[in-house]
Amino acid sequence: MDQRTPATDAEAKALASALRLRILRICLGEGHTNKEIAEILGRDPASILHHIRTLVRTGFLQPQPERRGARGAREVPYLATRKSWQVSAPAMDSSLLNAFVEEVALAPREEVEIARLGLRLAPADLAEFRERLLSLLDEVAKLPDDPSAPAWSLFYALHPDPNRP
Repeated sequence: MDQRTPATDAEAKALASALRLRILRICLGEGHTNKEIAEILGRDPASILHHIRTLVRTGFLQPQPERRGARGAREVPYLATRKSWQVSAPAMDSSLLNAFVEEVALAPREEVEIARLGLRLAPADLAEFRERLLSLLDEVAKLPDDPSAPAWSLFYALHPDPNRP
């Protein structure tokens, strides 16, 4: 797996929000304006703009060239930089889980695949499993974005099982 760099305090704070993580996902591969993002999330554009500015200031979103809207208003679309895949921020952990829960609740149930697996692995086997899985995730994350393909989301968690000693 590629090495992730530790997040700065500002980066960690920016990523410690399920809403901001959802904004990054919305802007992955295609730029969206503040108004479009607010409509997708069912939120007020003014509060979304605050989150967008935080993500721009920390390098997770990048403004795209200005365009004119339907009524001639100035619009700035924002595009995710994919920087969030390159940083490690412990405070992001619960935000990732919350964003996953919010997003999966909006997906058609018949299209959601969820699996849960209990394992007992020796330390060397666990290290190999992690390395192979995370290497695959890095490989897929580097694929070029195909706007004509359906959009999918993946949530991965590996944790000690507190239920089995």
